[in-house]
Amino acid sequence: MMFFEEVNESEEILKALKDDLLVTDRDGRIIYVSDITKGLYGVEGQNIIGASVYELEKQGIFTPIVTPLVLKKKERVNVIQTTNKGRKLLITGVPVFDGKGEVHRVASYSHDITEMVNMKHFLSEMQDEMERVRNELEILRNQQMKNTGFVGSSYEMKKCLSVAKQVAEVDVNVLILGESGVGKTHLAKLIHRESARKDKPFIEVNCGAIPESLFESEFFGYEAGSFTSANKKGKLGLAELAEGGTLFLDEIGELSLPLQVKVLRFIQEKQFYRVGGTKPRSVDFRLIAATNQPLEQLVKEKKFREDLYFRLNVVPIRIPPLRERTTDILPLIDHFVSEFASKYKRSRILDDAVKQQLFKQPWPGNIRELINLIERLVVVSTSEIITIKDLPETYYLTYGQDFIQKEKTLPEIIEQVEKEVLQEAKKKYKTTVRMSKNLGISQPTVVRKLRKYKIN
Repeated sequence: MMFFEEVNESEEILKALKDDLLVTDRDGRIIYVSDITKGLYGVEGQNIIGASVYELEKQGIFTPIVTPLVLKKKERVNVIQTTNKGRKLLITGVPVFDGKGEVHRVASYSHDITEMVNMKHFLSEMQDEMERVRNELEILRNQQMKNTGFVGSSYEMKKCLSVAKQVAEVDVNVLILGESGVGKTHLAKLIHRESARKDKPFIEVNCGAIPESLFESEFFGYEAGSFTSANKKGKLGLAELAEGGTLFLDEIGELSLPLQVKVLRFIQEKQFYRVGGTKPRSVDFRLIAATNQPLEQLVKEKKFREDLYFRLNVVPIRIPPLRERTTDILPLIDHFVSEFASKYKRSRILDDAVKQQLFKQPWPGNIRELINLIERLVVVSTSEIITIKDLPETYYLTYGQDFIQKEKTLPEIIEQVEKEVLQEAKKKYKTTVRMSKNLGISQPTVVRKLRKYKIN
């Protein structure tokens, strides 16, 4: 048995000396071990000196061993070793050469990296958890989008939502256009939720609902004692409440010309005076406006200021009416039936005939009209399956019933329906090529039928 004192090359070993040093001979027998290393392996020196690292590995004291790797490569080797105490050690094995250039001893020292390994595992788990949270947030965002009425996969709505998400990333002014009931307010909220201001207020101002005489005091607020019926402490205005967030001016087309001037100045300068105040107040906000009015036409008629129009109309987004995205009607129906059935705790489904009937409706009130109808059907229907008889009269009078009431023959009814379809297709598609493609008939047939019914 050889001990450290007998090693002639002690000078070379001392050069590699570390506090946690372990030295073996060519056969893997331990000839020296420091007190720190004993503690790492949980053994006493007398029990480990002279022992074979190969045997100790079999006993589970530590694994893997570095000696055979150093002997094979004849150079410095690094391995991550696991001890019987569950510690993780970064082991560096250094060859010690004799006069013939052969590896005579292997000196190894270690760094305890248990905490680093644990931290790596923790960070890995955290990354997995963050990915799970991101996925859950995406699901919640999709659910929120559905809750706003944006359900379906029509090209028109995909394009609309794509533009909305793009502009949400920057503080550009947005003008949302669309008929009443298409969901302008919901789109404004979606833009706010997707923006950097999502954690700040979303303040909605319905310009058509506030009387002109009260608009300034409601919008800009007022100072204490401004007028007789005023709050003695004064009042914050809606504009000031939007600090850091989004200011949504709904029905902007309803503003009178005098109020348009004041709102324009406020938008340009982002400063205002409270009613009865002399101190200018600043507010940081992102502006979104909406209207169902034809602002361009109102500008031509001098009913809407051109400078305000151009200030608002930086990025216009038009939400198409429901009749222009008919592929979304059935998904919307299914969504709201499920929503109201859950809300009122009633099991309800729509008969296919009802769905087909609703699919053919023009929906002048758009999604708001559809929501109201579905809620009514779920509430007033007496059976689980909602049938044609449950529909209000204005919704279930079909073409056939209407024509029969007018005492028309079947060929007359078919011709009348065909004529109406062709008239609508001519308005929508303009050319006979597009008409034939969308109606599923040849172009010569389209031309012949247009002549037959004298449709120019």
